[in-house]
Amino acid sequence: MEPVFADFSTDPAQLSNAVVAHHRCGIAPSHLALGAGGYIRLDFTVGEREEIAEAVVAVTVLGAGAPMDVLLNGKALAEQLATPGDEGGRGHSDPRVTVLSVPGELLAAGDNLLEIRNPEGAEGLLRLRAVTVDPAHDRGRSECAREARAAGRSVVAFTTEVRAPGSAAWQTGSRLLFHIDSIHSGGSGGSGERALPAHLAWRGADGSEAVIGLRADLSGFLGHRTTADGAVVEYRGTLTGRRAYPEGTAGAPLHRFSTEEGHDGAWSPSGELRLLLDDGGAPVQRVSWTDRRGSTASVVLGSVHGPGAAEPVGELRDITRTVVDVEASDEFDLVGEVAENLLTKSWSKWLANDETAELDFTLERPAAVAAYRLTSANDAPERDPRDWELQGSHDGIHWTTVDSRTGEHFRQRHETKEYAVASPASYARYRLSITSNQGSDQTQLSRVQFLAAEAPAAGPARRAADFTGYRAPRGGDPVGYRGTAVPGPWSDAPGQVEGREAGQALQQLLAGDLGETARGLDDAARLIGKLAAYLRNS
Repeated sequence: MEPVFADFSTDPAQLSNAVVAHHRCGIAPSHLALGAGGYIRLDFTVGEREEIAEAVVAVTVLGAGAPMDVLLNGKALAEQLATPGDEGGRGHSDPRVTVLSVPGELLAAGDNLLEIRNPEGAEGLLRLRAVTVDPAHDRGRSECAREARAAGRSVVAFTTEVRAPGSAAWQTGSRLLFHIDSIHSGGSGGSGERALPAHLAWRGADGSEAVIGLRADLSGFLGHRTTADGAVVEYRGTLTGRRAYPEGTAGAPLHRFSTEEGHDGAWSPSGELRLLLDDGGAPVQRVSWTDRRGSTASVVLGSVHGPGAAEPVGELRDITRTVVDVEASDEFDLVGEVAENLLTKSWSKWLANDETAELDFTLERPAAVAAYRLTSANDAPERDPRDWELQGSHDGIHWTTVDSRTGEHFRQRHETKEYAVASPASYARYRLSITSNQGSDQTQLSRVQFLAAEAPAAGPARRAADFTGYRAPRGGDPVGYRGTAVPGPWSDAPGQVEGREAGQALQQLLAGDLGETARGLDDAARLIGKLAAYLRNS
């Protein structure tokens, strides 16, 4: 019997030897939420010549929510089955596994249908995370296959929140995306198997730091951060998606290295390291991790230009179009003189009924602003800003001043002045804090623009920095670990992988990745037939 599993902890769901249909069901980032009367139907296959005396069905749910009915081929395995309670106060969202025995005579050679229901009239949601089916003598086989598939989805994304110590309110933070894949060819890595991190720590080029511990199922993390200005905050995250390499790294700052290990002064090749860590802030400078097997590693990225060398700077490009939100401390909404006007090319303006004001801009992705432009409004020069600070933030709570000006003066109406940022750093949010104007009790501007440095068009492509560090297997001694950057573009980069279009189109038909479901032409034909039947009846 082929492994049977449906893993709803990611979007799309991961399926093996299974097709899933659902009713009254919401798709959440880490589970399916079945309302009263809702159900899933999992269609799987048993080989024609297989004789199974007993099987087991394992159902993983989150928390102790609604009861469930479980049926196999129309026969009830359980009715109104309560989810195990919250012993020990471990938290309402912990995964709970219920295992049910299945007499062999209930299994049919060929197609089988497993149903999991939230009964009509039930209170609460049944939050379904995963389902597996195995022969009793090989219990856990499908779970192992599920975990192996999950390890392949090693590009992991989280939404994040931060709060100051002692505060009760959490604030939305920037997305966290990481991918750490050490592909060993020998050395202390041993078998060359891959494992996802259990603990992760990093430092940004701006001095910010973070340390997190990840849940065993990667559904979330808890840790702390230190911002570039030294403020400490609590830090937590919720899983929003897992993707396979390389598609999941598209548009992200991925590094690749050819690595070596040092033993007794001698260096030998040890495979490749792929490293991606993007927390919405400054580029990563140092990363340390412990994986699920207990192996540890720590690497520090060096400069690709050598010590003391200047960073090449290209032409400035206007990134104002990437501003997705702007908020003002005050604006004249009744006459349309609002903060949104600052992002347009028209002669409209923003006006605040105050001699000081703040303008907060949120970008669609973090960027290092190298310069910015301010344009004076149409009238009343006494309303022009005179003193201000431009500040950057990763979380919208802690701000770092990137540029400050005093005694500025606009000589005419609709004049645009450009101001350079001495040391650009990447931020997701920028604030223009106007502390004084030219003497009025109102403040105004016509336009604000942000500019970032573009990589030079000529010359070789920029590459990741080399790294130095150490690594150690569980229970073993640390050894030297160093890497040489592999310059892109790479043959397996997103957009260059062949033969994926048909698979992606198929995934859109159901909430699942069927890439490994069909193992032969007969299986493929059977699945296509079932998909067509579901689509006709939907």
